[in-house]
Amino acid sequence: MKELFSVEIRPLNYRYQSQIEKDPFMKVLYIFPHPDDESFGVGQVLHYQSRIGHEVYLLTLTKGGATKQRHKFGFSIEEMGEVRYREMLEVEKVLKLRGMTVLDFVDSGLKESNPIEIEQAILKEIQKIEPEVVVTYAVHGISGFHDHLVSHALVKRVYCQLQAQGEGPKRLAFYTVNEETSKKSKHFPLSYSTDQEIDCVIQVDPEDIEACRRALDCYETFKATIEVSGIKESLPLNVPFEFFQEENPVKATSLFDNL
Repeated sequence: MKELFSVEIRPLNYRYQSQIEKDPFMKVLYIFPHPDDESFGVGQVLHYQSRIGHEVYLLTLTKGGATKQRHKFGFSIEEMGEVRYREMLEVEKVLKLRGMTVLDFVDSGLKESNPIEIEQAILKEIQKIEPEVVVTYAVHGISGFHDHLVSHALVKRVYCQLQAQGEGPKRLAFYTVNEETSKKSKHFPLSYSTDQEIDCVIQVDPEDIEACRRALDCYETFKATIEVSGIKESLPLNVPFEFFQEENPVKATSLFDNL
């Protein structure tokens, strides 16, 4: 505990103090398939959670080298993957992550990859970090990209396997968007969760939004896509999540409520 407080000392307003009293410092592991997934709409939450003292970790399943942006720079898939990995190292600093692991499964090809191997990698990371909460995409993947859908299924299966053994995280949460955010998308249609499906809404602050914008700026090779998407202007202050196999009469305001 002393180590956590020695990282950054700052006065806390009432909301932060109340949050800390309600949630002792916990570990959360975000699992996404690609570089920049952590910053497209949810990076402000990672920064907020880190800022108030939680240990925030990120596992990315691929290096994202198969993106078409590589042709603009004349990079091979492997070269683009290394560039994007270096960009992620800067994102790690901006979002104040406690740790980050980037794997090298086939970008845009998770559906053709051996799911057992991916599950084993996910399990290894969970067992290493021992998070109270694991987060990945909702079942629709928001964008509908196949790698997002595969990631959802594999993370959920590993979580269920651990639960059956009486082990593992206390909660599996799914990052999602609501209908309002979905309608603001300029780049491609977004799938969303209904209000009934949303179990938690986390309120962040403007400084967390700014941190997420800085994280997006770290992806210099993706600058054109980021600008076209309009994501930097539409990052929400209130970010929704679903909780797997939980029925709560009142929406939570933290991923750690009632754990």
